[in-house]
Amino acid sequence: MDGWIILDKPENISSRACGARCMRMFDAPTFGHIGTLDPMASGLLPIALGAATRVIPFMQTECVKEYLFSMQFGFETDTLDITGAITKRNDIIPGADAVTAVLSQFIGDIDQVPPMYSAVHVGGVRAHKLARAGRVVDIPPRRVHIYALEFLGARGASYHFRVRCTAGTYVRSLGRDIANACGALATVDMIRRVETNGLHIKNAVKLDFLENLFHNGGDLQEYLQPIDFGLGDIPVLNLNDKDADFYKHGGFIGGAYADGLARVYDDAGLIGIGVVSDGILRPKRTIK
Repeated sequence: MDGWIILDKPENISSRACGARCMRMFDAPTFGHIGTLDPMASGLLPIALGAATRVIPFMQTECVKEYLFSMQFGFETDTLDITGAITKRNDIIPGADAVTAVLSQFIGDIDQVPPMYSAVHVGGVRAHKLARAGRVVDIPPRRVHIYALEFLGARGASYHFRVRCTAGTYVRSLGRDIANACGALATVDMIRRVETNGLHIKNAVKLDFLENLFHNGGDLQEYLQPIDFGLGDIPVLNLNDKDADFYKHGGFIGGAYADGLARVYDDAGLIGIGVVSDGILRPKRTIK
């Protein structure tokens, strides 16, 4: 089966493991996903199966993401989340007014240093691999954008927040920086992504539900979105059978086409992503 699973990823499992389990259930030859979630994080994870992996590069990347997260004050870990080893402690626990007062400084464009345990490349090597090898390196800050940041209140020892941000924003780093702005230390103990790539968590399906359905012989097809799901911002070009066959074999097609990317279809459906320049359609990625 080829298409997309809009998954509600559970905690304590990697994004890759979720993709592999979906691949087996849907009997797909390959899988990929958009926007890796840490194992401790939960929430929205779009997973591409089979031929859908070929359109991943054309999915919207400059998109708004929304997370709910919480953190505990008084200590910091090497991973900046609750799964790591404690590296620092202090006894500063700021009040709600103090926390709210610092949030405005994180709205807009900010420079953020990613966690040492992250997928950022440092000298061509993933930072988390260097960290696990015991190496300490300086990770340069990256520019990200925060659209909204809201303190939702404290429940027990955890302080809860909502953030809307660009791709590439690290919630764990944001938690560290909020605490530092309060003169305190903190570590994130919950992250849940509720929006990404124009998708919302209310439309996602849970992994255990899919697996229960699979093991009981249910119909999984209902939860498989088509290959072109999420490509709605790319214009459509429909080709006749002759031009479609020529296109699928690498041929260029002339016509009154607008320049830019195009979703290319024949009567059977999506056959590829093309690019138009000076009225000439050229194949960029063939789907089938």
